[in-house]
Amino acid sequence: MAVKVLAPRMGEGVEELTVVKWLKAEGEAVKELEPLLEVETDKVVTEIPSPASGRLLKITVPENTPTHVGEVMAWIGASGEALAEAAPKPGAGKAAVPAEEKTEGDKQKAVEPVPGERSGFLSPIVRRMAAEHGLDLRRVRGSGQGGRVTKQDVLAYLENRSPVSGATVSSGALFRDTGSHDTFAHDTLLPLTAIRRQIAERMQLSKQTAPHVLTVMEADLSGVSAHRAANKAAFAAEGINLTYTAYFVAALAAALKAFPLANASWTEQGILIHGRINIGMATSLGEEGLIVPVIRDAQDLSLRGVSRAVNDLSERARSKKLRPEEVRDGTFTLTNHGTGGSLFAMPIINQPQVGILGTGAVHKRPVAVTDSAGNDAIAIRPMVYLSFVFDHRILDGASADRFLARVKETLEHWNG
Repeated sequence: MAVKVLAPRMGEGVEELTVVKWLKAEGEAVKELEPLLEVETDKVVTEIPSPASGRLLKITVPENTPTHVGEVMAWIGASGEALAEAAPKPGAGKAAVPAEEKTEGDKQKAVEPVPGERSGFLSPIVRRMAAEHGLDLRRVRGSGQGGRVTKQDVLAYLENRSPVSGATVSSGALFRDTGSHDTFAHDTLLPLTAIRRQIAERMQLSKQTAPHVLTVMEADLSGVSAHRAANKAAFAAEGINLTYTAYFVAALAAALKAFPLANASWTEQGILIHGRINIGMATSLGEEGLIVPVIRDAQDLSLRGVSRAVNDLSERARSKKLRPEEVRDGTFTLTNHGTGGSLFAMPIINQPQVGILGTGAVHKRPVAVTDSAGNDAIAIRPMVYLSFVFDHRILDGASADRFLARVKETLEHWNG
């Protein structure tokens, strides 16, 4: 009898995932527990093993397509085996229970509807997007199983919605409307990957959510550079690559501990100050985009502990071996854009955090210094620009500058 390949639950609260790649083609033989496909959630790509041995008879969810936990993605069985009819979804075919006949337990389980919500499952992110944009979901054509409205359906609707509705319309949609963005013979259209769509959605949402303000300081890394040169070999003997990123994370942890308001989130009830310091580390995946694994409880880690975490998370991020929970619950984010040669930048806040720190390339250059006797001189020092973008609803300029000054001070007076 053919076996269903069901969409797995990848973590608490995760109801939707996207099929990134099928590692086997229809008709191909597969062994039990052999990698069968790759799925993505929260920008983490995970291999899913085959639940049985046999042949991949049919793929029901193609690549770059979202699906809901528990839905059938494929069938595995013997060659030529007929597939059973898909089982009805739980509750299908049952008569609706009148409101007055519902039990108290049923009422407690009821979910607050969004405007125009249709019957059937809606993932939490679809509910949130509909509520934020005031969408009537009856106007959105669902591409999911049974006509279910998915996140991609909502994004497509928002992109193509008429400008007169007051919604934000992408430049691409406007160009199509005016006919000035035609596709020519030598143009190439790159299909959007699931991770690129998610990055676009989150970046746009962040800019719409929080008033972004940038403040920049420069730090002299002479002390950090000397400490790194003196300890790099010893760390390497333990299998640890001692990078500037570890120093930046450690300095951030110290500053966040001293200024709790920078380790917080905005809520309609008030400012939520987090008790743990979980620093997200933006990691480039090349052309595929970026991902932000989280160093948890950074305030409790030594430089050696931070370095181990930086090495481990960045390596597993690039080899696509992160677990979904390792990219969640960050309370602040660091992006080291200087690895590409950039001096300073204005990064976008990773919602719902207060801010994000961008660190530029470390360059030796002449700066004015003052010796202990008060004499000024020109010296060559390794300098770095620190770009702090913060949510002006929570931090004001003065408090943001005090926080950034603490990061600068920690780096400039590094004592190991």
